Amino acid sequence: MNSTELFSKTSPLKLFFTASIPGAVSMFASALYYTIEGIFVGHFLGETAFAALNLALPFVIINFSLADLIGVGSSVPISIFLGSGRKLRADIIFTSACIMILVTGTLLGGVLYFSAPLLMSLMGAEGEFARLAVEYLRVYAICSPLTTILFAVDNYLRICGYIRGSLFINLFMSFLCVVLEVLFLGVLRLGLWASALATCSGMAVSSVMAFIPFFRGKALLRFRRPIFTIKMIRQIIACGTPNFLNNIAGRIASILFNTILVRMGGEAAVSVYGILMFAEGLIQPLLYGMCDALQPAVGFNYGAGQYGRVRSIEKCCFISSAVISLASIFLIFLFPEQLTRLFVSEPGPGMLAMSVSALQMFAFTYVTRWLSFATQSYMLAIGRSRPASILSISTALLFPVLLILLLWPLGLTGIWLNFPATSLCAAVMAAVILKRNPLGPGDAASQAGNLS
Repeated sequence: MNSTELFSKTSPLKLFFTASIPGAVSMFASALYYTIEGIFVGHFLGETAFAALNLALPFVIINFSLADLIGVGSSVPISIFLGSGRKLRADIIFTSACIMILVTGTLLGGVLYFSAPLLMSLMGAEGEFARLAVEYLRVYAICSPLTTILFAVDNYLRICGYIRGSLFINLFMSFLCVVLEVLFLGVLRLGLWASALATCSGMAVSSVMAFIPFFRGKALLRFRRPIFTIKMIRQIIACGTPNFLNNIAGRIASILFNTILVRMGGEAAVSVYGILMFAEGLIQPLLYGMCDALQPAVGFNYGAGQYGRVRSIEKCCFISSAVISLASIFLIFLFPEQLTRLFVSEPGPGMLAMSVSALQMFAFTYVTRWLSFATQSYMLAIGRSRPASILSISTALLFPVLLILLLWPLGLTGIWLNFPATSLCAAVMAAVILKRNPLGPGDAASQAGNLS
């Protein structure tokens, strides 16, 4: 079944299981590798290397975020154009976006490579702690052109109906990265830089594999002569901005948290924050994978004016997000010590107590996190980038920064409570956005006109 038939004729419930479940598994497989990396680094290289990894990781994600901006931002108009029958226009945007990702990946990688020592110094890292973080970041910077494009091509594969192919690529990438991680850290006993090299090598190989259907001309989307216009670039940026802001703002918040934690609690506090982020890294990909995998179908039906199908598909997305979030609360709250020991094999009594307390407070984030997450994805899928951007930057940066100030008297406890409090504020904003943005006749025609 081709993507047109899948998106337009398959029942919403069957479409959900056909598209979103592989999408969730695919994203989870990718994220699981990062968790395994954290485990290996903590066990083979020690607590200082684990803290250094977490100090550098926000900058690594910022590097990936620009490619994600272009990949997600181009996927929205591509899906809408395909739904409205304008395939040539979709092909041109696809080709132009791929070139933009390669260029921006090269430029940003260069900036991160040369600025890495300064960035770590500004965050308060010194000595071995800073040196390890710089080495880790620089490997990602060098490999940036070959790795960042993987996130975009994953979106393009799903648009073309290669849902199982996308799943296979992500499973293969995770497997290859784990094998290389074991070889570099467990067998050869190399340093933290080798952990980054293992990830980059797996991603580079997977990127090449993912483009094979496009190179062979077998995919729905084809390479055409690129056309770069201000209007097209502006539209890509507008549609990709919510995800970009979420990633960038979230990393800025992480950098701010790490800077505070270095001064407030040292390496131990940074390590605990890293454990929280790795726990989130196991849950968020499931939510993102389900919602993101459904975006092409939502955009296609929106472009075709099938509003009833859009609502039915999104209903599945909201319900499944809520179920995963609520299940996550119990897992994190009931097993905080086990989660801690996954990443730090022999935590001291003080660090263990800090981590258990932080994880149990963090668990309540998912009482409401699903609502803002699914709402942002929905707004993005139908091209309403402004409310999605407002929700994104508020959740990732504005609310956390405001709550840092409000909860400052509580010390480290205030940092851990920041997460559930931010989630609650975001859920209220999401409910307001849903109420103010009803889906109605004329929307698709108006949006198609804006994209033209």
